[in-house]
Amino acid sequence: MAYLKIGELGGLTNTNIETLRFYETKGLVVAPQRSDAGYRLYTEQEVDRVRFIKRARLMGFSLREIEELLSMEKSTCGEVKELAQQRLLDIEERMGELTRMKAALQQITDACVGGDEPATHCTILHALQDKPTARAASQGSVD
Repeated sequence: MAYLKIGELGGLTNTNIETLRFYETKGLVVAPQRSDAGYRLYTEQEVDRVRFIKRARLMGFSLREIEELLSMEKSTCGEVKELAQQRLLDIEERMGELTRMKAALQQITDACVGGDEPATHCTILHALQDKPTARAASQGSVD
């Protein structure tokens, strides 16, 4: 069986070496065998595991959720689906929050005229401090 050093594992999975060490400390990657010189020695199984972790991260799973997914081999498909559906709900909630944040930010940037006047008169800063300026008050308050 051929072993890979940490740099080789990182290269095959496009993962930073420090990230691989972090995954090891979190228990996501099993502590590998060590060579006589103390080098970490990984197998193809760890390559697959790191790729799994990276794909799960791209789908928005937290490290805690990934740990749970990795331990679900003895679970039912329905239990795995339930975890994925919960993640979808979380993502939809975040998308709603981001949409609201975008709308609020768009509103205060649209109200700002920009220019060279001092920032003490900036409608954006006043809106964030909840202090209406004379200009903002005449245009309607920004909530």
